[in-house]
Order: sequence, then C-alpha cells, then structure tokens
Amino acid sequence: MTYATAVHEAVAALRTIREQWAELLLAIEEPPADVWPPRQLAHTMGVRHDEQLVVADQAPLVLREHPAPLNLTALDAGRAVERMIFDLADTLAATVQRADRSDPRRWTFPDPGAVDSRRSHGSRAHGLHFACVWVEGRLLDEDTAPEKQLDGTFAAPPFEVLPPHLLHEARRAVRIAEARLLRTLGLDQRHTPVPAPCPWCGGELELHTVAGESPRATCATGVQCLAQVPLDERGRRLWEGDDLLTLINALSAMEYGHTPFSA
Repeated sequence: MTYATAVHEAVAALRTIREQWAELLLAIEEPPADVWPPRQLAHTMGVRHDEQLVVADQAPLVLREHPAPLNLTALDAGRAVERMIFDLADTLAATVQRADRSDPRRWTFPDPGAVDSRRSHGSRAHGLHFACVWVEGRLLDEDTAPEKQLDGTFAAPPFEVLPPHLLHEARRAVRIAEARLLRTLGLDQRHTPVPAPCPWCGGELELHTVAGESPRATCATGVQCLAQVPLDERGRRLWEGDDLLTLINALSAMEYGHTPFSA
C-alpha cells in the first residue's frame, strides 16, 4: 500500500466517524433501533428534528454521567471509539508534536493530578470531533513547514512530518474505530431480511446497507413482482432513493389493512 493510499483511507475513516458521531450519541439515549426502516432515512422521514443533532460538540462520553442509558451497546461502542481516537492522538503527539505549550494547535495530555476535572483529561476534554480533526492534521502533515516570524526569521514548525510506521498504525486504529461505530449503527455492509412481505406480491424483502452509500431494498420475486421500480443486476425489484420511501410508506399502510392496490 502506498503512503498516499494509507493517508486517504485514514482520513476518510476519521471523517466518517465525525459525520456519524451525532447519530451514535442519539442512539445511546434511545432503545436499540429495529432493522426497519433504515436508520439512514430517519431524518428524511421526520423521525428526528435537526436541532437534536446539535449534540456532536458536547462533552466527551468519558466526562458525562449516564444514569440510565437506553442502549448500552451504543454507549460501550462510543466509549471504545473515543478511547481509540484519544489514545492515537496521544501516540502521535508524543512523537511529532513540537508546538509551544501556549500554541492552541498543541495536543495536551491528561494530567491526573490537576484539580480541574476537565484539565485532568487534557485535550480529550474538547471531545471526539476535536481529536479527529487534530489527528487528521497530523496525517496530512499540516503545520510541518518552518514558520516565518515578524522579524523575518523562521521558527521550527510545531509538528514534524509523520513517519510511515505511525501512519500505518493510525490507519489501522481509525479504521477499527470506524468499523465499530458503523456496525453499532447498522450502517456497515450487510444484507438483512425486512420483517414484512412485499406489499405488491408478498415476496421476501431484503435491506442492503453499505457504509457511505444510501440503503437499498430488493424483492426476491423478481420480474413477476408488480412494483413499479427497476430491476437490479440479479433481476430483483429494487427500491432506492425516493423509491425506498415509497416502499416504507407502503409497508406502513399495510399495518392499517391497506395495500398498493387499495382505492
């Protein structure tokens, strides 16, 4: 694997973690989600309000109280993801960080002896988003060039270029963290039976999810299914995008005794 490929994969994993972190925090406060409808469509369907998503910048899980979390699996996953990213930042900082102690770009280590509980956690107190952005900066070798001073001289850069062995260690760590988060949210690659028959033919429905892509659903009946949607490469009726919302609405209608053929 080339250096550039490793950087690209690690940065992509960090961005996925940041993008899905709010979803995981919400999942901790909710009972475990059912297979259907797909979690990716929750906002489109109006299940949650946009203002609820302003949770990603709250205090890290390690500093919060969790008197009665509704989803212990999500809480455990969140703590594990935080720990992996925080520990990685500590490792990178110990090797490449040269910033002055007053430099806000500096990653600070936990100080168990500090009186202030937040200071005792160092930069971890800023939360997972901050840690992900900081690690990404090290992967991209940001702030590694000498900096020109007001007097025209150049000062040593605040960070050194990340050595290859640490890059590959970082790539491995963030991809493990990403996989744990996506698996917990049901957003990893999987094929799951939908717990209801096709509204148009009674056939078996299956939900297909892949990280970073929109969910899709298929009907095993194939061309004989009367649903007005295209066929996939295996000849199954395929619902994706707006068509998937149509399928969700049709299944909901079936709960009240209606079918697509009803008046």
